Order: sequence, then structure tokens, then C-alpha cells
Amino acid sequence: MKLAILDDYQQVALEMADWSPLRDAVEITVFDRHLGALDAVADALREFEIVCVMRERTPFPAALLERLPKLRLLVTTGRRNDAIDVEAAQRHGVTVCGTGSPGHATAELAFGLILALARGLVSEAVSMREGGWQVGLGHDLRGAVLGILGLGRLGSQVAAFAKAFGMHVIAWSQNLSEARAAEVGVRRVAKDELFSSADFVTIHLRLSERTRALVGARELALMRPGSYLVNTSRGPIVDQQALIDALEQGRIGGAALDVYEVEPLPADHRLRRLPNLVLTPHIGYVTRETYRVFYGETVDVVRAFLDGRPRNVIPSGSR
Repeated sequence: MKLAILDDYQQVALEMADWSPLRDAVEITVFDRHLGALDAVADALREFEIVCVMRERTPFPAALLERLPKLRLLVTTGRRNDAIDVEAAQRHGVTVCGTGSPGHATAELAFGLILALARGLVSEAVSMREGGWQVGLGHDLRGAVLGILGLGRLGSQVAAFAKAFGMHVIAWSQNLSEARAAEVGVRRVAKDELFSSADFVTIHLRLSERTRALVGARELALMRPGSYLVNTSRGPIVDQQALIDALEQGRIGGAALDVYEVEPLPADHRLRRLPNLVLTPHIGYVTRETYRVFYGETVDVVRAFLDGRPRNVIPSGSR
């Protein structure tokens, strides 16, 4: 059988796991560049029975799945992948399986971006590389207010980091209870109070119809002129145009993004030209430790499928 590994940007997939248990049964092809639009993906994967994908890098909508008649197994890293139409896959006889996910790496990056914004690390580093010296004035984190949208597994970890730095932490989400906030040791507030009170706002919500464009022009207008927004969750949670407007007009101090409406972000995208914006290329989970879990369990999932014992099957309705 033919197996494809998609979007191996760092060309490390075969190093992060022992693929030898599959060598007698599959022929492995690694794609280290994003395949692009649906037609290109369909053409490239036409002959493959097994495809291994990295989270939401390449979407698998119904329109693509119907053009892959040989596909029998689709393995995604993580327990869910909103870019895969699981119901359509089942209709076409494709089993969709997932892997474990450590989950802490994105929280670490989020707090790293908060630090980068507070101390102007990017502009200071660029100044040093270009032969300059100090170019800005930083902000203390101790005593500052961190507003967290979403207090689940990732949001609660960021809250712990913030408290270790002496920050005051507030939180909001549509389902956040007083009990959950007290459990994490933060103060639950109304949505408007979070945006108007926080020096830093960080997003840790799943993308859904009710969170799409949750942070728009109205919310950004509530933020203080010197405050900052961090998004390591999903790009469409923030109204991109509203954020660009707020940054260009200096209505907030700056922002840091790891996720975007379109990924990879086009080389000529307007976001790349904003000086008060820190950009990273969706590296929240991109660590050696996480990849070892992702790819190691991918091998196990494929082997189990080949042995007729599928594991970690993602059920219908998991999108």
C-alpha cells in the first residue's frame, strides 16, 4: 500500500518515529511542502491508500475525499481535526484516526509571545543584528493584568505561568463558571470587562460558529491603547481586517499571531508589513517532544489498521 505523509515542513517526520514496523506493508512518500489548493492535493494523492496529516495544515473536505477513490485510512495528529469532514470520509469508506497530543507546547508559546510583546524582543533583536542598540521601552509583567479567553487545558496553563510572573489574571468564556475560575485561581469577569481591563489578552478557545470573529472591531475598541492581543488558537476567531485596522491606527499597542485565516500565510500578505505585530508560522505544537508523540502514535495507528484492529477512530460528529 502507498502511504503519504503531508506537510513535513522541517523534513523530520521519518526521524521522529521508528517507521520500520510498516516497511513490509507500505511504501512511504513524504511531502515536505504544502500541496496547495484542492486540485493539487487531489492530483498528488490520487494513488495513496493511507494519508497521514499534521493537524489542520491540509483540509480534507467532502469535495477532496470524493476525488480520492483509493484512500482507506486518514490519520491526523491530535484527537480532533476540524479540517477533516469525518462524515464525508465515512461515506467514502475512509477510516479517520487520531493520536495523542501533549498539549502544553502551545501554552508555552503563548506566554513566550506575551514576553516578546512586553519587552519588544523582536525589534530589539533586529536592531542588534543591524548594528543598532536600544530602540524601545518595555513593560513589566508583574502587576499587569492578563485576560484569558477560554480557561480549558491551555488557558489554565497560561494562567499558571502568568501568576508565577506576578500578573493579575482574569478570564471569560461563554461557559466559564465561577467554580472553574476559582479552581484555576483566577477571577471570572464579563467579556467587556476583560477587554477593557486587560493589559494583555490571550485566546485559548476552539473555533466554532459561536467563536468565529468573536474578537472583532467592537472588542478591539474596548482595549486600552497600550494593550496587546495574542492568538495561538485559530485565526478566524479574530476578525482579521478589524485587527489590521486597529494596529494600523495605533488603537492597541500591538499583537502576536501564530494562526491565520489562510495557512501558510501568503508571502505578500498585509499582516507581514505591520511593525507592531509579532508573527510566528503556526508553531504552537511544533516541538521535538510533541512531534515524537504525534509521529510515534501515527505509526501505531497505521500498524493497527493494517492488522485489522483500527484504534483511536474519530467518530462522526467530531468536526
